Formats: sequence, C-alpha cells, structure tokens
Amino acid sequence: MSNWGRRLRLGTGVVAITFLVTVPFLLLAGVNPFAAYAQFLFDPLTSRFGLLEVGVASIPLLFTGAAVALAFRAGYWNIGAEGQLLLGAVAAAGIGARMEGMAAPMALLLTIGGGALAGAVWALLPALLRVRFHIDEVVTTLLLNPVALLLVEGLLNGPWRDPVTRFPESPRIATGAEMPVIVSGSRLHLGFLLGLVIIVAAGFVLSRTRAGLELRAVGLSPEAARFAGINVARTLVVAALISGAIAGLGGAGEVTGIQYRLTGGLSAGFGYTGIVVATLGGLRMGGVALVALLLGDLTVGASSAGRALGIPSQAGDIVQAAVLLVTVAVVAVNRYGLRRRRPATVGAEP
Repeated sequence: MSNWGRRLRLGTGVVAITFLVTVPFLLLAGVNPFAAYAQFLFDPLTSRFGLLEVGVASIPLLFTGAAVALAFRAGYWNIGAEGQLLLGAVAAAGIGARMEGMAAPMALLLTIGGGALAGAVWALLPALLRVRFHIDEVVTTLLLNPVALLLVEGLLNGPWRDPVTRFPESPRIATGAEMPVIVSGSRLHLGFLLGLVIIVAAGFVLSRTRAGLELRAVGLSPEAARFAGINVARTLVVAALISGAIAGLGGAGEVTGIQYRLTGGLSAGFGYTGIVVATLGGLRMGGVALVALLLGDLTVGASSAGRALGIPSQAGDIVQAAVLLVTVAVVAVNRYGLRRRRPATVGAEP
C-alpha cells in the first residue's frame, strides 16, 4: 500500500475510533450522538457569522498543522509545536508592545517576524540533540512544552502583570502591530490568508523543488538519502527550524490578530491539535487546510450545540480532546508498533 493509502487509512481509523469513544459521553449527556455530530459539523455553515468564525478558529491550526506536517515529512517527529507557538506569542507580545510610533506595515512585520524567530530558536535544541546525540525528538520536543507554559506564567505573574488591574496579562501591543481585519464586522484577520499562503508555499516546496525532494527522501529512508549524497543532519535541522518558525507565527498571529496581548489562555492546545490536523490531513498541505477548517467548524459548532441541544458546551471539548488523544495514540503505535514480550520457556537456553 502507498504512503498516501496508509495515511488515508490512518485518518479514517482515527475518525471512527473517536466517534466510538465519544458515543458514551454524548449518551450520558442525554443526546443522540448522530444529532450532536450533525450540530457540531453543520450548524456553523448555515450563517455568515458562523462561517467567518470557523475561519477564525482555524487560523492557529493552519500554522501548527503545517508546522507538524512539514517536520513529519522529513521524519522529524516534532511534538513541540505547542511550546514553539507559545514562544512565538511571547516574542510578539514583547516586540509589539514596543512598536508605538512605528508605521503599521513595518511594526507588524517586525512583530510577527520576531514570533517566527522565537519559534525557530525554541525548536533548535531538540534538533541538535537529535542529530548530534541521537536523542529522540519526541521526548525532547514534548518536554519543552510545559517549560514554555511555565515561562508564559512566570512573565504574566511577574514583570508583565498589568500594574493597574493586576490581571495576569501583558501590556497591549501597539495599534500598528495589529493584524488588519479582512472582512468588515468580523474577527477574521490577515492571519487566515497568511496561513493559507504558507500552506501553498510549503506544498510547492515539498512537491516541486529539490529541497523538498531531499526532505521527503530523508523522511522515507535516512540511510538511502545519505547514500544518495544528501546531508541528512542538515536537512533535519532545517526542517525543525522551519517547523518551529511556522508554529511561532501561529502564536504571533493569536497575539496580533485576536488577543492583542499575551494571556494565560492564549492557546487552547493549538500545538497538540496541530498533530491531529497534520495526521488526519495525510501530511499533505491541502489536507492540512481542510482538516484545520473542519476542526474550526467543530469548535464553533460545539458552542452552538450547547444551546440547540441543551447539553454542556464541554461536550465539544470532549470530542476534540478525544480526537487529539486517539491521533497521538495511533501515531505512536504506527511508529513504535506493539511488541509483545514472549514469556521465557523453562529450560530454554539463555
């Protein structure tokens, strides 16, 4: 079976398992699971407001999904997009608050550029540990996520705490550093178009350029790529840095387009959900865009389902969490397999 066929089967399996896992919770909430999923998926598509909110909800997933998919195509298992996104948000909040008086285009470029750079820097150490000491990046990238969260909490409860309200939030960024809204009367901002541009550019690079061919070759078989003269270590580091930069842009987009400051609840696990987006999208950039929009639809639908069906809005959170956990479990099994240790036979030779 081709790689695409295996990934499609993987995505289908994740969807089926998620539905089966969440059925008991929906039944306990006293709602028909099929009616709930219909409300989750279709209600946001029936109004202009709902469609625009789907776009807003999908923006951070476009970035983290693209970041994870690119790294995975190189055989670099970046589970740290959450931390990279948070560092991008930290950098954007710090730079954006100091852009008063600067012209809007330059202020915004410097702010989101700083976010991308911070995400790449946060991704550098695990990449170097992988290529120099063969330390599994699944572990190192994952462990850096809570470190990034602690850094955010430390800043918000320390030097960046609002001195007037005492709320744990950073100073508001300059007006010139804010993402412009692209649809009047909505929250849909330029980050949506930027995310789509990055997905198109990444898809082009992966499928139509020599660098993309080398990256995919390393992901398929590092030994064969090395035999063909490809610098595997350099390719992995570059893939990790670009992946981190894209995730950092996602964090910068949340600061410059939605929150306008750093807050403790800036990320609802967007980096982890990016793993779901990349996996269900078959590690293809077109699939990433579709799945990001689908999960954005689910996010918006979860809130409307609470009103329409009389169930807690947390039911949608349960569905999303189940998608994440099932996807991570399936990815882990797909990579490491399930090995059953055979019991020792009495009298067998050592």
